Amino acid sequence: MGSAIMVLSIIIAVEAIWWLVWAVLALARKKYPVFAIVVGALVVWGIFACLAINAGSNAIGDQVTGPFITLVILLIVPFIILPGMAVIITEYQRGVLFRLGRLMGIVEPGFNIIFPFGIDRVVKIDLRTFTIDVAKQEVITKDNVPVLVDAVVYFNVFDPILAVTKVANYTQSTTLLGQTILRSVLGQHELDEILSKRAELNEILRKLLDEATDPWGIKITTVEIKSIELPDTMKRAMAKQAEAERERRAKIIAADGEYQAAQKLLAAASVISKDPAALQLRYLQTLSEIAVEKNSTILFPLPIELLKAFSDK
Repeated sequence: MGSAIMVLSIIIAVEAIWWLVWAVLALARKKYPVFAIVVGALVVWGIFACLAINAGSNAIGDQVTGPFITLVILLIVPFIILPGMAVIITEYQRGVLFRLGRLMGIVEPGFNIIFPFGIDRVVKIDLRTFTIDVAKQEVITKDNVPVLVDAVVYFNVFDPILAVTKVANYTQSTTLLGQTILRSVLGQHELDEILSKRAELNEILRKLLDEATDPWGIKITTVEIKSIELPDTMKRAMAKQAEAERERRAKIIAADGEYQAAQKLLAAASVISKDPAALQLRYLQTLSEIAVEKNSTILFPLPIELLKAFSDK
């Protein structure tokens, strides 16, 4: 039993050094209250350990059992207290520290030491950009057209304290608020505006949502309307409208072409009328073009001037 107490004494000495390491870490992190608590706990723990070792050394026979159990309990105590004091915050996170329910401040990334046994509580907040897929919402436009619209929202936390203390669940709250603002804003515009001015509507949605979430420590970076689904009857009506518009453009283009061709023909006729031989040359040129087809019947106009020669005779 004496050798067992000796082994436990060595282990307790090593654990005393382990206590000191935690105290040094708390001092290095400038956690002075935690440092004082660790040092105080180390002193109390060391006093009980020394008393248990002395009692075990002076005990005889069965009387060693009590000090032995005390040493075993003291051996377990550091494994209960010290691990609960360690908090690791990653680089993309910030911790919000509460001490006995009161807000103490921000815990920076890295290894941090806090009070154990629930005295200190750290809430970790992710500072990375989150993406919210706003579910499809049925919106009645200003011109009374029902459409299904869905959007995506990008946001991040710029103030972890506000995100913890001002709203219970900032992700869910931002999602529900985005759905409400989406229906409200799109309901104030006509269908043509929603389809043609999507960039302007995205910016309006972003500003309104950002203003509403500022008290929560949330920054809305982007809002994008992903898709707009129209009723089948509206799709057919829009298709007819587009078809009619295309036909109108085609008729206008054809009429403009006829007008330009008429102007060119008028100019050509003016040039040909200045010399009768020019008209005959034009006849011959046309004859050479249509004579390519062997099965064509050619009607060749005979000038009146040729018949005058026979009439004179």
